Amino acid sequence: MASPGCARKVGAGDTANRVDSLTGFPASGAIKMDETALSADAVKGALLLIVDDVPANLGILGELLHGAGYKVKAANSGQTALRYAAQVPPPALILLDVMMPEMDGYQVLAALQQDPLTRDIPVILLTALDNARDEERGFQHGAADYITKPIKPDVVLARVRSQLLVGLARNWLRDQNALLEAEVARRMKEIEVTQAVSIRALAHLAETRDPETGNHILRTQGYVQLLATRLCDHPRFVSMLDDAYIKMLAASAPLHDIGKVGIPDSILLKPGKLTGEEWVIMKTHSRLGSEAIEAAERDIDRPIEFLALAKEIARWHHERWDGKGYPDGLAEELIPISARLMTLADVFDALISRRVYKEPMPIEEVRAIIAAERGRQFDPDMTDAFLAGFEEFAAIAARYNDDHP
Repeated sequence: MASPGCARKVGAGDTANRVDSLTGFPASGAIKMDETALSADAVKGALLLIVDDVPANLGILGELLHGAGYKVKAANSGQTALRYAAQVPPPALILLDVMMPEMDGYQVLAALQQDPLTRDIPVILLTALDNARDEERGFQHGAADYITKPIKPDVVLARVRSQLLVGLARNWLRDQNALLEAEVARRMKEIEVTQAVSIRALAHLAETRDPETGNHILRTQGYVQLLATRLCDHPRFVSMLDDAYIKMLAASAPLHDIGKVGIPDSILLKPGKLTGEEWVIMKTHSRLGSEAIEAAERDIDRPIEFLALAKEIARWHHERWDGKGYPDGLAEELIPISARLMTLADVFDALISRRVYKEPMPIEEVRAIIAAERGRQFDPDMTDAFLAGFEEFAAIAARYNDDHP
């Protein structure tokens, strides 16, 4: 019943390295949204990819961008551009000529967006075509911006800087989300562990009154989880027994006998058979348990889903399929699924375990008793699932036997 490991918290070093390897920005430009984050220096050193089939155009654009403090890589064809864009580190921005032979800018842009490695790189289209339809086509293909030729240096630098700053902001938000998700996962794990420890502490408190039960709560928790899992595809239970329900069921199962803390030692620890009056008192533990959980719900003034299951289990795990159980004499489908599962698990464990009033029974004899109670004490389909996986239940019993530390 191990829980998944907690998510690793993302540290500042992780963020810096990721920005460096995935965006083309230098590590010194790692995303820190302080008062200088949107200054001109924030994007200096970014790696840019310029794509044009005319060498003179590459020379002019490259000189302009180098002079502004950027690192520049040049490609003279669409295929070369795609290869450069997929390298590590990728460019922080691509300036892409539209009118090229063999593979024009729109085709290059489409290929970039189909590749997970390059689809998030912003692209500014460069073209001599100056009409609204071409500009609209560029944006429809996913371009971040559109500059017409002949280029104006100040316009190019302003557009480049704007797109790089947008990229910085986007990456900062991504990293903040990653940090937040990691922190939420860590805190949720802490809550789950605290909840599990609290439940286990309460269950062990009940067991201190009944020391012969040993690892009873571990075994019954394992039985219930296994039985519910074996039934999750059954037509009668498929709508209820999903992963979330089974997880809550296993979490709440240890509270099934919490009401025993209210039973006097003279009855709870009596080695012989109980008298009629003592048995009446003993049976009140199911009601005492559910009422204690209900009181806890009232204290926090809000419903807790796993406590609702714990309350069902505590109150009704001694009900019988034939209606002859206690405390309410429920029968068949009126008994909650959670309680029906626990009934089978609890009886199985009681029969195979030593108690102050009995010795453990041989496991094969217990199997025969469970089978004989199909449709009487136990839900028929649950009984069938239990018997079909009997070796797995026996393995849980062996793993958490009362000699287990």
